[in-house]
Amino acid sequence: MRVIICDDNKEDLTKLEKLLIEYNTYCPGIPFETEKYSDASVLLDKIQNEEPADIYILDIVMSKITGIDLGAQIRKTNTKSIIIYVTTSDGFALDAYDIHAIRYLLKPIKKSSFFEAIDSALSYLNIKEESVYLVKTRDGLLSIPYSKIEYIENSSRKLDIHLVGGETITSIFIRKSFDEEIKDLIHNRNFIRVHKSFLVNLKYIKKLTRSDVTMDSGISIPVSRKSSLDVKKEYLLFVSEQYR
Repeated sequence: MRVIICDDNKEDLTKLEKLLIEYNTYCPGIPFETEKYSDASVLLDKIQNEEPADIYILDIVMSKITGIDLGAQIRKTNTKSIIIYVTTSDGFALDAYDIHAIRYLLKPIKKSSFFEAIDSALSYLNIKEESVYLVKTRDGLLSIPYSKIEYIENSSRKLDIHLVGGETITSIFIRKSFDEEIKDLIHNRNFIRVHKSFLVNLKYIKKLTRSDVTMDSGISIPVSRKSSLDVKKEYLLFVSEQYR
């Protein structure tokens, strides 16, 4: 997977590279071959003379050539590469739309937004590997595909992992906090914590109200007051993305 990052701010360039490296730790089965450019004119020459990358992460406001110009050059010969824009200004959104960029991220870049953008890029390229959740049980260490998890409950310092189809897998006693146990799942776009004791898979929500979510299995899970607005926002965003 060849990824090109271009930003004339070297600090931002380094940060973007570090975010990509961190993302790769969650998806080690998809090795990234990363190239960095702080000079857009150098990248422009490569775009015109070399094979395209799979993903381009481009700053928009640069001193010599804008990211919009780079995107336009990419699109002259290549409609398949993914373009993600990063910028300090929201004034180029329409230009980015014309280039068919899949994301437009405002600086400073949030890790969650960046990870979501890469998730989307890999989905468009149909390269996303199946992530798995590792859980220690009395029968040993089990590997559970994320797509099979409907929701997880923190119950008396044990994790009850409820799977699609009705099966429940219970962990051994956990020594870490619930936050620590589910941190990898939280980075996945499909999961959201709705309550201090519950993490749900957005894919399997059947109905959402202010106070609870009803899952496809029929189970009702409480939504805390503190989380209610964020849960609604994330769920609506998730649903809208399914129809893009």
